[in-house]
Amino acid sequence: MKGNLIFSFLVILTTGLMGSSFVVAKMGLVYISPLLLAGLRFVIAGSIMLFFVRMFKRKQPAHRSEWGKVILIGAVQTAGVMGAIFLSLRTITSGESAILTFMNPLLVVIFGTLVMGVRYRMVQWTGVLIGFIGVFIAMGSHLTIEIGTFLGFLSAVFWAAGTLLIKKWGKLFDIWVLTAYQMFFGGLILLVGSALLETSRLIVNSTSISILLWLSIPASIIQFTVWFYLLQKGDSGKVSAFLFLAPLFGILSGWLVLGEQLGLPLLVGGSLIFAGIFLVNWPEKQVPVKVTV
Repeated sequence: MKGNLIFSFLVILTTGLMGSSFVVAKMGLVYISPLLLAGLRFVIAGSIMLFFVRMFKRKQPAHRSEWGKVILIGAVQTAGVMGAIFLSLRTITSGESAILTFMNPLLVVIFGTLVMGVRYRMVQWTGVLIGFIGVFIAMGSHLTIEIGTFLGFLSAVFWAAGTLLIKKWGKLFDIWVLTAYQMFFGGLILLVGSALLETSRLIVNSTSISILLWLSIPASIIQFTVWFYLLQKGDSGKVSAFLFLAPLFGILSGWLVLGEQLGLPLLVGGSLIFAGIFLVNWPEKQVPVKVTV
């Protein structure tokens, strides 16, 4: 019982931070260009974590192959996902970006089946589809077709790939070390992308600094550490199903911070989201085995 309560708290914490970060990032684009904002966010977060993991002498990657795995996770999970999200916010709303990004639980099940040979039951596939429909309804049930639409979907592809990489390789590393290095390397890749692909813009004031610190510490360090921990401890498909909660938290944070209205679509979509999560996590029926002595 205690373990379930802790798991539930961690799920709410990490998905709440994920959802709210869309609104905060949208606000940050007023002051900082997309790739620069994302790069600074993760270089700061990664540097802070690296200081502590080295101070407490956490186990570091030992071989070149292990460093390669960490850098690849950073390139996919941080640079790929966050770069695509932040760029998508230039042409579509934070809600539309969230819809596309959080398609990734469905993609995790699909990629896990095709690439890793993971077998999911029909009830789990049904739960993913119901939850996915719930996200569309909760977020407004429409999408405009822009370049940001493609980028938002690309972020989901990157996230699904990163989820499976972490599930496959995550146990090789100390969770704090993996989180620190993948954010730091991913942030460096984003800064290089900013220098090459965009006209960088940086307005320094109390608001932009506050936004950057929020995105760097609670929405990066805490969020990624908890998320990686949950992926290591549970089935990637089942854990990823809880990402359907993140768009709900995105709507709530938009209501609290930006004064956006709550309505019937949120209630209906939210009910479907919770139903989808319930079905994906439906326990497999245990068949009693007769033992002949």
